[in-house]
Parts: sequence; C-alpha cells; structure tokens
Amino acid sequence: MARRGALAAAALIAAGMLVPATAASADTGHHSRYRKVGYFTQWGIYDRGFRVRNLVDNGTAPRLTHLNYAFGNVSEDGRCFEVNQAGVGDAWADYQTSFPAEQSVDGVADVAGQALAGNFNQLRKLKKKYPGLRVNLSLGGWTWSNYFSNAALTAESRRAFAASCIDLFIKGNLPKLGDDPHGGQAAAAGVFDGFDFDWEWPGSEGEPGNVVRKEDKQNFTLMVQEFRRQLDAYGKKTRKHYEVTAFLPADPQQIDNGYEVRNVFRTLDFATVQGYDMHGTWETTTNHQSALYPPKGEPAQPDFTVSRAVDALLARGAPRDKVIVGVPFYGRGWTDVKSPANGGLFQEGPTPAPASAEAGYEDYRNLKKLTTYKLYRDRRAGFSWLFDGKTFWTYDDPVVMGWKADYIRDKRLGGVMAWSLDADDERGSLFATLDCAL
Repeated sequence: MARRGALAAAALIAAGMLVPATAASADTGHHSRYRKVGYFTQWGIYDRGFRVRNLVDNGTAPRLTHLNYAFGNVSEDGRCFEVNQAGVGDAWADYQTSFPAEQSVDGVADVAGQALAGNFNQLRKLKKKYPGLRVNLSLGGWTWSNYFSNAALTAESRRAFAASCIDLFIKGNLPKLGDDPHGGQAAAAGVFDGFDFDWEWPGSEGEPGNVVRKEDKQNFTLMVQEFRRQLDAYGKKTRKHYEVTAFLPADPQQIDNGYEVRNVFRTLDFATVQGYDMHGTWETTTNHQSALYPPKGEPAQPDFTVSRAVDALLARGAPRDKVIVGVPFYGRGWTDVKSPANGGLFQEGPTPAPASAEAGYEDYRNLKKLTTYKLYRDRRAGFSWLFDGKTFWTYDDPVVMGWKADYIRDKRLGGVMAWSLDADDERGSLFATLDCAL
C-alpha cells in the first residue's frame, strides 16, 4: 500500500469502517516481506482480562506474523525455570489455569486431567487456527533481566542456559509443581518456535540491582550463537527452523555498550528496536515518548528518537531487512502542567497523570476515550499528544501508525513490533492500521 493508502487505512480504521482480517487472509500477511510482531503479556489475563482468545475476537491474530510471549525469567544460576512465586514466575498463568469455552480460542473448555492448560495451551490452539503464525518465548524484560549476565558469562553457563530453555519451552518438558497435575514430558511441545532475548541491558544497568559486567557485550553475541547452535541441532531432528530474535535499546550509547551489532545480526533472525519510552514521568518536563524525528524546540539535545535508534543500528552494520521498529500501544502522561503554551508540550509537569493501572502510563484503548482533550499531531516529527489544559498524554493513534508504516517502507526496514497487544482497542485498530499500511 502506498503512502496515501497508509493514511487512508488509518482514517478508515479510526472511523470503524475497515473490513477485519480473516483466517483466510492470514496466509497473505504471513508471507509478506514485512514482519508484524506483537507482544502478548502473561499478566494481561488478570486486571485487563485480555486472553489469547481476544486476539481472535479483535481481528489481530490473522494480521500477526509473530507473537512474542512475555516473559520467561532467568534464575541466578543462569537457567530457564517455571515456578509460582510472586515477582519470580507465574506457572499458573503459563500452563495451569483452566479457561472456559467462551474464553478459549477454539470454543472448547479445558478439562481436568489435561497436561497443558493456561496461556500455553491457548497459544497452541491459536497456532492451529492460524498455521502461519510463529510464537516465540521472550526472556527477560525490564523486571527479569537481573541474571542474564550470569547465564552468558562462560561457555559452560551458556550451554547450560540454552539447554534449560530448549528443554522447558521447545521440547515442552514442563515441571509438575506441588499437587497440580499440569505439566510433564513434552506437555508444551510445539507451542514455541524460538526465543526472543529481551535483556535490558547488556553492559548497562536497566532495573537497579541487575548484574552488569564489562564483558556482557561479547557474551551477548556468544549467548545468541549458543542458542542458535543448539536450536539448529534440535531442528535437524524435527525438520524445523527455530528463531532467535532480540529486543534492542533506543539509546545509541547502550547499543555501543552492549552489542556487537554486525556480528550478532549474523545469528539473529531479526531484532526489534525500542521505539518508545524516549521520555516519561521519570522527567518533569512533558515530552514525546515515541517521535520518529526530533520535534522543533526539543529541549534534550541530542534527543532520543526512532530514526536515531534505527540509524545507529544501520551504521553499525545491521541489515535493513532484519531491523523491526517498535511502536507503543500505550501513552505516557503528566498532570498539573504549569503552562498551556505549545499545547502543553515541553512544559513543566511535576506529577504523573492518573491512570487505570499505573500513574503516568495508560493503554491506547483508554486514551482514545478522552474526547474532551484536544488532539495535537506533529507530522514532521511523527508523533501526537492530548492536552486538556492540565493533563498531557503522549501516544500514537492510528494516523501516527500510518506515518510509521510509511517510515518503515521508505527505509526498507523489516517490519513493525507492538508493545503490547492487550493495550489496543476492542477492534484492534492500531494493529489493523499497521497491517493494512504494510
């Protein structure tokens, strides 16, 4: 679809007039040159009530080429594992909880005695319904990147790490925990098609307390190569290619600290780039969180932008067709903004805005309901925001998604990634725009 077509798609979707994707149309999307990746959050089944079945109901499932399941944890001794412990693991959500018929992908309720239930079983059903879809297990995330450095430290630790993850998630040998009957040998075999590494960040501290070593940069490459080696060996037996992907930062300094870009991309099937969280309420000045280019009057120099992150990767040897642009399905917000100048942009905002779950962070599905706010868009810089004279939200709506699809096409990049699918509206409008525009 050409540039004007991308904007037309955004307008149609915003108006609720676009025909939804169907199971029959999925093959076209799955074999297009663009990868269309979305993250499904393990914990979305709780407060949000967002289940795998919702991806079918809102039309997103047939538009996806890849679904990343977030997240698997890494133990202090460098292993993949499953456990039921708050803040450490949620085997109950992964493979123990039962879904009734109305919440199940195929309309069939889970029954007592089946080895696999939970999200994993629903993902298996989703892949059966959409055979072209690939599902990868994403390891780490902001909260669970503590011990990646331990896992990647030595040749022995890398071999053990890869073997533990492959045994658990690719071969599907899930532990039986306590008196719960779920799990067992090959219980989850066939659910996952590879691994996505969301180590935040090699060579740079992400969450306070993460283990960081100067050799993380080289060890990240070696870790990815070890996974590739073991997955290829197992794939010869199953006659299947298992994928290895990664999530990379927007900050060029963090790229230089943690990644041998040219070397690691030789092993990765592709990598997604953090195209969001450029600014947020850890700062007290309202700003964009996901602009393509620096906006006029930007106080931070040089600023973090999507184009700066992409250009940094390309300059360091990343192949264009393996670079996937991340987009946010949520917004960042400030309240008690001190001045209405410039539509509230680049003004003092001392307080995170009230929100449904976390102050300063709100899903697109809720932001679209703020109809009393004035909508602003910066076409040159590629972002939008809402402001009501007091509260400011930076977010991406369907029109901005169309602009970003144009950028991906113009730069001849590999596709788009969304964090996270549970934040879209009931019609899957944001992902529908991306799919149609690409």
